[in-house]
Amino acid sequence: MRLNLVSTAVLATFLATSSYAADLPSRKAEPPMVYAPAFTWTGFYVGLNAGVGWSDSRNVVITGPTPGSSGILSGGGGDGVFVGGGQIGYNFQVGSIVYGVETDIQYVDVGGDVSWGAYSWWARGGNDGGYLGTVRARIGYAIDRTLIYITGGLAYGGLNSNPLTGNNTSNIGWTIGGGVEYAFTNNWTMKIEGLYIENGEGRKSRAFVNGPGGVLPAGLYTATTDGNGAGGILRVGVNYKF
Repeated sequence: MRLNLVSTAVLATFLATSSYAADLPSRKAEPPMVYAPAFTWTGFYVGLNAGVGWSDSRNVVITGPTPGSSGILSGGGGDGVFVGGGQIGYNFQVGSIVYGVETDIQYVDVGGDVSWGAYSWWARGGNDGGYLGTVRARIGYAIDRTLIYITGGLAYGGLNSNPLTGNNTSNIGWTIGGGVEYAFTNNWTMKIEGLYIENGEGRKSRAFVNGPGGVLPAGLYTATTDGNGAGGILRVGVNYKF
């Protein structure tokens, strides 16, 4: 009888202990949390771009000694021409603000051929290509992987050739613009960008003499370009960020 009571007490104690242990919170180790690193725009990058460029008219206005001897010669403009090249730069990011510097160099597929026709002049313009370069500061606001920015700085070269001298301008001016850039991986980004450019060329004017015996009256003539060297480009680009 006494043995049965002891056995019953031991069994009851075991069952109570098991029930209490089942109610205790589990002490299993939590699986480790894996955090993806936050994207940052900070870093050095290089890339390529291509787009379209346009400039103010580069026609030549001829003023002659008689009303019938004056005219306009077309062919020196740079509207809707291909531009393409590369860029290199560095960004710093502080919070949502991104700032940095970028330089680029572009090929500009512009010619300056002008047919002078009945006008007699020693320098008949003609050129089959040019270049444009910029050195710019950039500052923008980052929304995670999207960067909205403005940019501006130095511009050199030109978007149009000079139909009075037969070569492309190599003046120094300024540029301003903006764009949107998106990082589709941690290293690759794409952008669309527009720039307005003033290369400081201004209008050019040359005097020449038509000799006797030609189609037009002999005398002193003046040839003047009707553009001031301003223009713009719209381009898309891709960058690799290190």
